[in-house]
Amino acid sequence: MIFCVRICHYDKFLCIVSLPKTYVARRKNMTKETKKIQEIHRLRPECITCACDKYLRKYPEDVPEEAKIDYMQRVMALIAEAPKTDAIPVIVRDIDKVRREMFGEADNYTRIKIHFNQIMMEKEEEFRRQIAEAADPLKMALQLSMIGNYIDFGAMKNVDEKKLNQLLGTAKEQKVDEDTYSRLQQDLSKAERFVFFTDNCGEVVLDKLLIEEIKKRYPQISVSIVVRGAETLNDVTRMDAAQVGLGEIAYVVDNGNDVAGTWLPELSEEALARMESADVMMAKGQANFETLRCCGKNIYYLFLCKCHIFSDMFGVEPFSGMLVHERDTRNS
Repeated sequence: MIFCVRICHYDKFLCIVSLPKTYVARRKNMTKETKKIQEIHRLRPECITCACDKYLRKYPEDVPEEAKIDYMQRVMALIAEAPKTDAIPVIVRDIDKVRREMFGEADNYTRIKIHFNQIMMEKEEEFRRQIAEAADPLKMALQLSMIGNYIDFGAMKNVDEKKLNQLLGTAKEQKVDEDTYSRLQQDLSKAERFVFFTDNCGEVVLDKLLIEEIKKRYPQISVSIVVRGAETLNDVTRMDAAQVGLGEIAYVVDNGNDVAGTWLPELSEEALARMESADVMMAKGQANFETLRCCGKNIYYLFLCKCHIFSDMFGVEPFSGMLVHERDTRNS
């Protein structure tokens, strides 16, 4: 692989960062607004602590003590040396690479993804009726999509199906910020190109219904759906998108990488082109918020606050749904 070298300053230290040539080419195609995403300090002390708690001891119990120590030292070094501009999903991806390199295959979520897609598809018509019968079908679709974000094996230690059903039963009680919702409707009414960034399997069935409702209300819109470019946690890939029929309602493109989010420095050229030409975008999940916030684009973030960091950030109770516009992320 051909590498270019960039010299940059972090605090008072001089860092030499090796960048793939394809990365440099993509940077040339980015607008000034999009490039801003790399200048935002994304790391939070709480997120670093959380990553240490989750991954520092994530090694097989039957490996030698020396291997455990080597793994822990590599993880600590990776976290310590990460630029402040990196989002935590990028660091977690890199930690997982270390784990795979040292101990073999990472956790396999294939069965989990298929299972949650299936159980949500079994209820698809029920959800579709619920949306159609609501006083405001679009808002109902948003509320259900918010709840679906509970199915997140990155943020949750355990996804409990009883808890999921309980949350789904209270979907219509989820608050939607009226000002943000009004702006979303105005933007969609004028838009020609809409891009939707998916997050997890299972919830993607509810995302599909949301996209259907958007297309029904705003038939002039051309929709593109962005999925992950490789397996990561229970995130949606092309194969998962095919299982739930996303390709039947919109054009599906992958993001070209295995970060659990939308990390612009590694975004595929096709996904980047779709993003740059979009009039309106919507990004599902906490990881998409963490990787995209402050990018300066016309993006609406839709997610469920599943950890105390997000609950504290927005001043809400755990498992509260959020619809947030990009303009409101500056102080997040």
